[in-house]
Amino acid sequence: MTIWEMLAVFAAGVSAGTINTIVGSGTLITFPVLLATGLPPVTATVSNALGLIPGAISGAIGYRKELTGQRRRILRLGSAAAVGGFCGAVLLLALPPTAFETIVPVLVGLALVLVVLQPRITTAVKRRRERLGSDSHPDPDGGPLLITGLLLASVYGGYFTAAQGIIYLALMGMLLTDTLQRVNATKNVLAAIVNTIAATFFLFAADFDWTAVALIAVGSTLGGQLGAKIGRRLPPTALRVLIVAVGTVAIVQLLLR
Repeated sequence: MTIWEMLAVFAAGVSAGTINTIVGSGTLITFPVLLATGLPPVTATVSNALGLIPGAISGAIGYRKELTGQRRRILRLGSAAAVGGFCGAVLLLALPPTAFETIVPVLVGLALVLVVLQPRITTAVKRRRERLGSDSHPDPDGGPLLITGLLLASVYGGYFTAAQGIIYLALMGMLLTDTLQRVNATKNVLAAIVNTIAATFFLFAADFDWTAVALIAVGSTLGGQLGAKIGRRLPPTALRVLIVAVGTVAIVQLLLR
């Protein structure tokens, strides 16, 4: 990489760490930047997954107050996320690179749709909670439906991480009766689990660009703290516009390769 490419990857890591801690979809920032440096899509994906682990952990630490009392929930949901993340990682390397290059533009497109619809999802979650009221006593951990949903979402996350956090927030927001901040804290832990499981598998079976890994790791660690402390103050609309713009660039790059 040139010095300018290294700076771009580092900046993308900071942005991704911040965005992932707030809502998710930071991969839509880092992935197209890695492609622009000339990395093959699969190498970019596995390098990104490993590099974002410190950022996910940093974000989870930043939300440690909201994690209080969620040990049992995280153990249950985290087990499903770990299994799903491993399956997704296996699929990434088992399928031929041509399959990845065909599937990922579709996945990025779906992720962008989720980013655009995120305000509607949040509104639907809020209305559902108001409708349930205080007399409803559902499973505090979401029950089998949430575990199944998170398992499938984590397969996606292990294969390609873009917008997995938004999927987690949507599922848990709909099926858990808890504050969105506590749900977001759980989301950060689940994302860290999936990234760690997938990246550990990749260490034994895939090729990394270690410069990209290091730059994203340092950047996302800083971004994780920014997201936990000041990221909530960012205008949501501006953030979504940025993510959609970068994601669109990623789709164009993938289709033109």
